[in-house]
Amino acid sequence: MNKIELNSKKAPGAIGPYSQAVKAGNLIFVSGQLPIDAATGEMPADIKAQTKQSIENIKAILEEAGATLDNVIKTTVLLADMSLFGDMNEVYAGFFNPIYPARAAFAVKELPKKALVEIEAVAVVND
Repeated sequence: MNKIELNSKKAPGAIGPYSQAVKAGNLIFVSGQLPIDAATGEMPADIKAQTKQSIENIKAILEEAGATLDNVIKTTVLLADMSLFGDMNEVYAGFFNPIYPARAAFAVKELPKKALVEIEAVAVVND
């Protein structure tokens, strides 16, 4: 299997032994994206702005492979608390078109850097 590491300077760099994304065949696996602005290193305070930033980071990484959010077929959303689901979902819905990606969303005990949300994605592209 041929796999390619994908990185974007427009998304925060990996802070551990992982890649921003890996392309294997016609699939792109984007690691969970915290809502950190790569240009400033800052994280917005509220869930709506954090959701937007996490998805913008995914978008930037996908662009490195010539893909867009329309190529996303599956996401996983990690939330610091399920009470944030409605506001996250409102912002999330604005980034994707029908047919929406398959998705799992669940609360976890804690996210890195005390983030409120982290989102990972799987996309498919034509080789």
